[in-house]
Amino acid sequence: SPPSDEMAPELQQIRRQTSRLSELTVFSEENPEKLSSENDLHFTSITPKNRAPSATSNQRRLGKTKWQAFTIARSDSRRDTHTSIMINELISEMVDAGVHYGHQTKKWNPRMKPFLMKDKGGIYIINLEKTVQQLDKAADFLADLVSKNKQILFVGCKRQAQDAIREAAEATGQHYVNHRWLGGMLTNSTTVRKSVERLRYLENIEKQPEFKSMSKKELAALGREREKLLRNLRGVRNLEKKPDAIVIVDSARETIAVAEAQRLGIPIVAIVDTNADPAKVDFPIPGNDDAIRSIRIILQNLVDAMLAAKKN
Repeated sequence: SPPSDEMAPELQQIRRQTSRLSELTVFSEENPEKLSSENDLHFTSITPKNRAPSATSNQRRLGKTKWQAFTIARSDSRRDTHTSIMINELISEMVDAGVHYGHQTKKWNPRMKPFLMKDKGGIYIINLEKTVQQLDKAADFLADLVSKNKQILFVGCKRQAQDAIREAAEATGQHYVNHRWLGGMLTNSTTVRKSVERLRYLENIEKQPEFKSMSKKELAALGREREKLLRNLRGVRNLEKKPDAIVIVDSARETIAVAEAQRLGIPIVAIVDTNADPAKVDFPIPGNDDAIRSIRIILQNLVDAMLAAKKN
């Protein structure tokens, strides 16, 4: 039946839109069709004049070499943006953990000046950008050693660092000293190995033939000796040779460990506070070595890098 007068305008509009379809080009994913409203379908034609240039046309216009350089630069910029976001997140975590707090200005070491920003309320503030840079260098160095199956010794005998040092060493399958650094632990390894053998003897005392003939007083004394040796040598009982690197928390406190490592030429990675000397350390990481959270966040980044290298 012929269309009514009320439907004629709508049919004319549909015919006009249908006739324009032949002039339209296919939309790309970047230029989808747009609906101006739910009831009115609106088409937008893409003419060669305003069509976005394709990658092929760009490559033809710039040349193959320039196009490759442009693509590499664009991917590098995206990678740099992602890296900067990660760095900002790490710095934010460090601020929350108090890594940027140093010692009082009267207790500072002048050689730490390149790693400091300013003093606030009589306390030096550590530049966390420098901390992140040094942390990356130290993490890459330790990861390279782990990938070669080298041995690393973690040292931190202050109360704030004892648990963190033990957990970091156990997580990476390395050695640690977290109670007391015995003099000559590196330079006098023969005596240390004798102490380790004594510890093993005391641990298996019940299997020895002389055990039955010992009195309670003798056994109690041997038990105290075993506990003391275990406290000092628990983390190095399987260290048969000198380590390939040593990680220290608070190099200003562990002066004997630093001196022995320097004497044997062992690379040192250490958290250095504003009162420490970074010149004595191969990979200094400026940061607060008195706060538990600060110590843990730095060690965690080192452990993550070592575990990643171990998996690869």
